[in-house]
Amino acid sequence: MRPLRFVALGDSLTEGVGDRAGGGWRGWAALLAPSLGAGPVGFTNLAVSGAQTRDVLERQLPAALALRPDLVSVVVGVNDTLRRTFDIRDVAARLDRVYAACAGQGAVLLTACLPDPGAMLGLPGPLARPLARRQRAVNTVVHALSDRYGAVHLHACEGDWIGDRAMWSADRLHPGEPGHRQLAVRFHAVLVEHGLAAGPAPSPEPGSPAPTRWASLRWLATAGTGWVARRCTDLLPQLLSLAAGELCHHARGTGVRLDLRASAAVSAALAALSTGERRPGEAQGPSLGSGRIREGSPGPCLARRRSAPSRSQGNRRQRGEAGVPGRAGPA
Repeated sequence: MRPLRFVALGDSLTEGVGDRAGGGWRGWAALLAPSLGAGPVGFTNLAVSGAQTRDVLERQLPAALALRPDLVSVVVGVNDTLRRTFDIRDVAARLDRVYAACAGQGAVLLTACLPDPGAMLGLPGPLARPLARRQRAVNTVVHALSDRYGAVHLHACEGDWIGDRAMWSADRLHPGEPGHRQLAVRFHAVLVEHGLAAGPAPSPEPGSPAPTRWASLRWLATAGTGWVARRCTDLLPQLLSLAAGELCHHARGTGVRLDLRASAAVSAALAALSTGERRPGEAQGPSLGSGRIREGSPGPCLARRRSAPSRSQGNRRQRGEAGVPGRAGPA
C-alpha cells in the first residue's frame, strides 16, 4: 500500500516563510504532513514566495497533478490583492480551474480564507479598507468554490491567534513558528473532524526560541525593506488613489457604495463561472452551480460534492472596486 500523498500549493505562507528550520523555511504544511496518516506520508511543497493565483494555475498545478496526490492544499490569493492588476473575476476563474483539476483527479482539497494584509500591517483606515475589501472578495470566492468542490475549509481569517503578536514574524504578514504551528493544529483538527487525518495532532509548542528583537530588526532592514519597496512600486500609486476615494466617500457619507460595488463585482465573478462565461484566453472550468453568495458570508468547511445545472445569468460584466472601473490591483 503506497503512502498517503500530500501536495501543498500556494505562496510564502505555505512555503513556510517565518518558520526557519534546518537552514530554510518549514511552515504549517510540513508540520501538518506527519499527522495526516498512521503510516508514512509523502509530502511535496510546491508553494513559492510571491505566487499569485496565475502562478498556482500555470506552474504549480501541473507538477501537483503529476504526483497524483490524495490531498492537495491550495492557499493563495493575498498576493493577488497586493497587485495593481487585481481583478476578482480573474482570481475566481483561476481558482475554479485549480480546484476543478484537483477534485477531478479524486484528491481531497484543503483550502483556507485569510486575514487581510492591511489590518496585519496596521495601515491607516483609508489605506487598509481597500485591501480589506479585496481580501473579503477573495475569501468569498474561496468559500463558494470550496463548497462547490467539497473542500475541507479552514476559516483562518478568524480566531484569537490573529491578534496575538507572538504568533507573527517581524514583517507582521507571515506567521512565526508559533503561528505556523497554530495553523497546522487547526488544519489537523478540521481534517480529523471529517475523518481525513489518522495521526496525532501536531505540537503547538515551538521547538526553537523566538527571534531576538535585533534579529527581527535586521530582517526588516534587509529582506523586509526590499519586499516593501517592490510592493510600493507596484501598488502604492493605485493604493493612494483608492485611499483618496475612501476619504471622499467618507466625507460625503457614501462609503457604503464602495462595499456595494465590491460585492457586485464578487457576485458577477461567481455568476460568470455559473454561466460558463469566460474571458479571451481563459479555459472554461466546470459550472459553479451554487449561484451567488453574499460577500462576507461563511462557507462550509466540507460539503458533499454535487452537480447542478448551470443557472441562466446575464452576461453583463461588472468589474472594478472602490470606485475604480476595470481592473484594480495588489501584491
